[in-house]
Amino acid sequence: MKQLLLVFLFFVTTSMFSQKIRFEYDAAGNQILRKWCPSCLSRESNEVFKEISDIEDSDLQKFFQEDVISYYPNPVKEELYLKWDLINNNAVSNIEIYSFGGQLVSSITNLEKEASKMISFQDYPVGSFLVLLHYTNGEQKSITIIKR
Repeated sequence: MKQLLLVFLFFVTTSMFSQKIRFEYDAAGNQILRKWCPSCLSRESNEVFKEISDIEDSDLQKFFQEDVISYYPNPVKEELYLKWDLINNNAVSNIEIYSFGGQLVSSITNLEKEASKMISFQDYPVGSFLVLLHYTNGEQKSITIIKR
């Protein structure tokens, strides 16, 4: 009987003190919500991610409002989809992904003839990353992507 009582007390105390906090972020990677959720069964979001073939233009987020570069989703779990339009023959030449510690995590080159790219985030740790696009005219644009 004592063993059963000890097991019961162990489960009650561990469930009572376990941290169940949910965080939400805006498109720029800023934390906008931190909420204690004692009734949450999981830290996973209920958000449904679409397959790339099911993405519509309204699902894509812009780097900047007037920009021709779009991405989906943010936060990302497995793959980031980037799409851009060529304007005045100014193509995206390469993409670099940096950790917030400043370490180059990935570099994708020879993109001059492409208008979209899927980038796998499966092997990256949870955290924030800087995605930097380089153009053929030397211009650069960047966004912050959160990996869950």
